[in-house]
Amino acid sequence: MCLAIPAKVLQFSGDEPTRALVEVVGVRRYIDTGLLQDDPPRAGDWVLVHVGFAMSKISDDQALEQLEMLAKLGEHEAALEEAQGYGSFEHDSHETPGRESGP
Repeated sequence: MCLAIPAKVLQFSGDEPTRALVEVVGVRRYIDTGLLQDDPPRAGDWVLVHVGFAMSKISDDQALEQLEMLAKLGEHEAALEEAQGYGSFEHDSHETPGRESGP
């Protein structure tokens, strides 16, 4: 299954202006934002990512809604697997945005 998954832009690489570090369901990855040159994302923005490329910008509400839907549909793990399949990453122990931790 092909997924476009929400990712929060954390920062940009100074020497590669279209390379961004994002967080996808608790995993940090580098992606390419070059497809969004007409409306480039900034740190703090949400983007939809597919195979390592930002496809579009989305609002905070849209991102949280899509993350909740992925979790309800059981696709959260598929999104995590896709996120682990591209770019360099650092695993982050932070909770998924908009979700509370619990037992």
